[in-house]
Amino acid sequence: MSKAKKNNVMTLEQFKDKHYGKRGTAKRDKLEAGYENFKIGAMIHEARIEKGLTQEELAEKVGTTKSYISKIENNLKEVRLSTLKKIIELGLGGRLDLSIKL
Repeated sequence: MSKAKKNNVMTLEQFKDKHYGKRGTAKRDKLEAGYENFKIGAMIHEARIEKGLTQEELAEKVGTTKSYISKIENNLKEVRLSTLKKIIELGLGGRLDLSIKL
């Protein structure tokens, strides 16, 4: 790879800084919030598959609907913390750990 081409490569952080602004700006915060919601849905989906559960089975354990689980997994609906806790603890038999990074 030529030296000029190497210099055009940027990290994901650099890309987000360039196209969405630095952390703390409205456009960047919106992007980051969307990613976190997507990540939660993807993690629930992976854990559900790992446990061998269908969306319907998980919904039954939690006391909700298959449609609601699908919407969370596909980032169409934001999940409330209380519901997330139920999904993880009652539905998946796991434990929810939260942390705050400053």
